[in-house]
Amino acid sequence: MDKDHQPHQSGFCHTHSSRREFLRSAAILGGGLSLLGINVAGSIPKDNELSNIKHSRAIQSGKANHFTILYTADIHAQLHTHDELFIEHGQVVYKKRGGFSVLKTMLHQLKAENPQNTIIIDAGDCFQGGGVAALSRGKKIVPLINNIGYDLILPGNWEVVYGKKMMMKDMNGYKAAKICANMFHDENGELIFNPYWTVQIGGTKIGFIGYNDPLTYKRQSPAYSKGIKFTEPEANVAHYIRKLRDDEKCSMVFLVTHMGLGQQIDLANRAYVEGADYILGADTHERVRKPIQGQYAKVTEPGSFGSFVARLDFIIEDEVIKDQQYQLLDVDPDRYKPDVEMEMLLRKAYRPYNHTLSKVIGRTKTPLVRYYILETPMDNMITDAIMWKIKPDIALSNGFRFCPPLVPDREKGFAEITNDYLWSMLPVDSQARQATVTGEQLWQWMEKELENVFSQNLSERLGGWVVRFSGMKVNFTMRAKSGERINSMDVKGVPIDLKKNYTVAACEREGDPDGLLCRIENVVNSAPLKFTLHNIILEYLQAFSPISPKIEGRMTATDIPQDLLTQVEGFDYEFR
Repeated sequence: MDKDHQPHQSGFCHTHSSRREFLRSAAILGGGLSLLGINVAGSIPKDNELSNIKHSRAIQSGKANHFTILYTADIHAQLHTHDELFIEHGQVVYKKRGGFSVLKTMLHQLKAENPQNTIIIDAGDCFQGGGVAALSRGKKIVPLINNIGYDLILPGNWEVVYGKKMMMKDMNGYKAAKICANMFHDENGELIFNPYWTVQIGGTKIGFIGYNDPLTYKRQSPAYSKGIKFTEPEANVAHYIRKLRDDEKCSMVFLVTHMGLGQQIDLANRAYVEGADYILGADTHERVRKPIQGQYAKVTEPGSFGSFVARLDFIIEDEVIKDQQYQLLDVDPDRYKPDVEMEMLLRKAYRPYNHTLSKVIGRTKTPLVRYYILETPMDNMITDAIMWKIKPDIALSNGFRFCPPLVPDREKGFAEITNDYLWSMLPVDSQARQATVTGEQLWQWMEKELENVFSQNLSERLGGWVVRFSGMKVNFTMRAKSGERINSMDVKGVPIDLKKNYTVAACEREGDPDGLLCRIENVVNSAPLKFTLHNIILEYLQAFSPISPKIEGRMTATDIPQDLLTQVEGFDYEFR
């Protein structure tokens, strides 16, 4: 942690004060500003505008400083170039994006435009998600990230997946600085990582404070977080902002957060983050192409899977931000040549597992996609497989997380599903479990799940999407009151009987008590089964491949579209 103190640049404090006065005045005048945040369109620079920022008059005069931040998040160990979903003119389009060798080339080329004054950061969820990561417990991903040359890394909610001890081993293997101000050793209350990091760059001292999702212990299997205590940012963020501003003499302060776009927008509108300039967010894999302006800070999020890089450029003169530009850039293999050294390292990382991971386990004739909020083809296939194998009344999947799409080849008419892709779909090979619940329990549980996704209080959103299922149909109204959203619920084509017992099958969350299944409380007759989710998918694909899963209307809403791609509404933002 840099302890060198620099002269306090009070001009930035005046900038914050002026901005707050403007926002408050605009709200009073009824300028269409939401109570939860401010919709500011801003401008989206073209590709060449960001690279030419150094030619501004302020820079050429020699009086201004220019620094650049490049940041990624939610890479989830997606090592190779993959299919990626885009929305263009209202239509779904798939393109090839990402891959560590392409990402490295891109980051290095961008850094070469401002080599002494560029830093590269990652906002979490990096060494989990693919086959190599799972089988090596994250170990094989660490040298790859080091080879790219990150300067700063934040642990995400999935960094705990291998347990506290392995998380610390993997994180400490990174050469980059590590920060997180809300993860503590449970036994002594001390921080696991440094809370903040400062750097002198482009003639300006800037600081970064890190926050993981405080609900990680609830969202993930409880056993993963054993020995770790999480706190809300409000517990200490004001303290660290003031420390960076007043003691460390930082001119700009950035919060690096892995909390989800909803929670991050809420955070940007809390008075205790006054003095922070940007919230560099992560977790919900949102593609923020224009910073979302909150009352106290701007919010960004850079997509996922190494498919995108967010770039921020700042020009500072006489302690005042003269210009600032932001852009979300595609990691495009047609534009950036794969890095040869990284390609060699990837082959080395795969070598111990290549025989297993490259094995084809099935085929799909329709795209496997998991980006939609309400229902996805990928999770329909997973829950159908559970239903086929176990034969309960209802099969559930928590959704686990996003996964890059898998798109059939036009000529072949299908795409091959490998073991490596299975690890991306199901990054934990959980034990299957079955239990009995009443219709009343199911109804109340579904209301809670909908509240987790669509709560009007952005700080209470868990960051995931709607729970997935087979054997059941649900219709709801998203904007209805909490606990009153469900309009109808059918089980096997019949309206649910609140007094009837139903069998439910789902994955076991390690560390949950026997009376809890997929967050349904007080279940009975709960028992683990003799096979895992991976076993079920392997058998299902062997029996039914090629598969053709699609969206069937299992989960529908009266006031939002079936192809909804983001939880966040009321802001100048769309997922595309």
